[in-house]
This record gives sequence, structure tokens and C-alpha cells, in this order.
Amino acid sequence: MPPVSCVRSPWRASGYAQRPAIRRCGTRYGRCAPPLETLEQQFNKSFAAQLPKALRQRRQRLAIDLILIPYHGQPHRRIEEIYRGQAKSGTTHFHAYATAYLVHRGRRFTVALTHVEHGADLVDVVKRLLRTASRAGIRPTLLLLDRGFYRVDVIRYLQAARYPFIMPVICRGRRADDPRGPSGTRGFATHQHHGWFRYTLTRASKRTATVLICVHCRHWRGRRNRHGRQTLVYACWGVSPTTTHWGYQVYRQRFGIETSYRQLHQARIKTTTRDPLLRLLFVGIALFLRNVWVWIHWYCLSTPRRGGRQLNLHSLRFATLLIWLVHLAEQTFGINDSVAVRRLL
Repeated sequence: MPPVSCVRSPWRASGYAQRPAIRRCGTRYGRCAPPLETLEQQFNKSFAAQLPKALRQRRQRLAIDLILIPYHGQPHRRIEEIYRGQAKSGTTHFHAYATAYLVHRGRRFTVALTHVEHGADLVDVVKRLLRTASRAGIRPTLLLLDRGFYRVDVIRYLQAARYPFIMPVICRGRRADDPRGPSGTRGFATHQHHGWFRYTLTRASKRTATVLICVHCRHWRGRRNRHGRQTLVYACWGVSPTTTHWGYQVYRQRFGIETSYRQLHQARIKTTTRDPLLRLLFVGIALFLRNVWVWIHWYCLSTPRRGGRQLNLHSLRFATLLIWLVHLAEQTFGINDSVAVRRLL
């Protein structure tokens, strides 16, 4: 058997101490890891501690959405750990998390996080998020929900709890090219003019829910290389808008969450582990770091002015903050800069 040698990088001579490999942290954490629900509570408490006190003094708009992280492996212990949904990135299996974001003047703070298993009742998911936001001192004046919550049970709960909401409508029914004409909510998608309508959803158990339908039309004008007219359909309740443009502009505030998701994936530790606890830990750390970035911009880098502070996002990009943290981790814990070889050149 050939001798085994060790090749070291020049970083060794610069003063970095040798530390255990990072891959061992998952094993060590698993030995003393808290239950999944306890880890959620710890993250949610940290999110609440990061919120500025001014945001608790008045009601705020709250956005609720699902985060689906594609997964191509097998369940860790139970098949319910893997959420199933529409195909994305070559798979229909995901690790799913529901989040609640506070939307206020360009600031988007994460206030609640919870994991979602396959077959979970979305009503219970919404209840957990709203209870967590309430414990953080957030009183929602309007909920902006993802289209995945367009269900009879969720709508009935929000109406019974007196939560005003806006969410996109899922188009169902016959298509416009059907000889019998469109039906169901697809009929709203064929409209060429703005308007307000009332619509009653019915599920298989004959339970119903009535909502106000907002149909807003606009021109593509070359966006996404498309031309022509675009029809946007929203389900509303508990709001008294004067125009459909109001509903369109209000729901546009939620589109900033897509930027938050991009930044979440920038900060999330990439892993192939099956353990849902470790995956929740990595997602929670990424959301926590993004909250810290928002807090730094609001308290340290913003410009005070009449009418509200001006955010200077160009002064510190989120990617720059992550690079700084990487350098700090290397200086504090060192790096694994050696590899065992079988033959020397």
C-alpha cells in the first residue's frame, strides 16, 4: 500500500489554526438537537427581537407565502416530511416552509417561520403564522397571500377571523377555446375591461365561500418579451377599494418577497442531508441574516428626512455582507486546507 502524505495550502503558513472539518457540525448538532417545533419557536423569538418598536405601534400589512426547496432524495424518517407540488427544477418533491413577512415602506422583515409537511392543513399553517405574528406584537391590517392559499377552507377561516385579504385567483374551468365557452374562474381571465364581481367557491364537500373578484387589465408593453393585454384576477374580502388599480398596486407590494427569496437562497447553506431539522436550521439562519441586513440599513445606513427615512441599499449589498461573514468565519475558525494524497509529484 503506497504511503499517505498530506498536501497543505499556503494558508497554513499565514497563521490559520487547524480546526475540525465543517462537515462534522451536522453530526454534532444532531446529537443534541432540539425538537423541530422548539427550533421554530427559537427562530420566531429571534425574529420578534429584531423588529423595530415603531412597527408594533400600528397595524401593518402582512404577506404569507410558501417556500418550496426542490429535493431529489428520500425521506429521513417519515414520508410526510416531503411536500409534493407542481413540478419545479425537475422534481415534484420539496422541503416546504411557510413564512410571514411584514411589508412597510420598502422594509420586509420576516416575523414567522414554520415547516409544512405533505398533507398538512393549510388552515393550521395560516393559524400558526398569525399566532406567531401576534405574539411578536404585529397586528395585520391586510393579508397578502400566495395563490396556493386560494382554497375554500382558508378563505372561510380568514372571513370568520375577520382578516381582510387579497390573493390571486387560480383559474379553473373550461378554457376560452372550448366550443361551449369559458366557465368557472377562467371566465374572469378572458375579460378585456376592469371590473368587480362576486364569486362563490364550492369544494367537493359542498362547503362554499363567497369572495369579491377584482379584474384588472394592463398591457404587457414588451415586458418578458410579450405584447398584448394581460388580465390579472384577485380574490378580495374585507376591503373597500374604489378602483381595480388599487388592488393591483397593493398586491404588487408582495412581489418584493421574490427578492427576499433570492436573498434567502444566497445565504442558505447548501446541503444534501435528509434531516429536516438541519434543513430548517439552515433556512432559519438565512432568514435571520437577512433580517439583520434590513435592520442595519434601517438604523445605521438610512438617511433621516421628512416623511420617513431613505434607504441606501447601494451602500451595503446583501451579497457583500455575506462575503464579510465568510471572511470572519475563516479568521475565527480557520479553514480545512489539506488533503490526503497517495502519490507525490
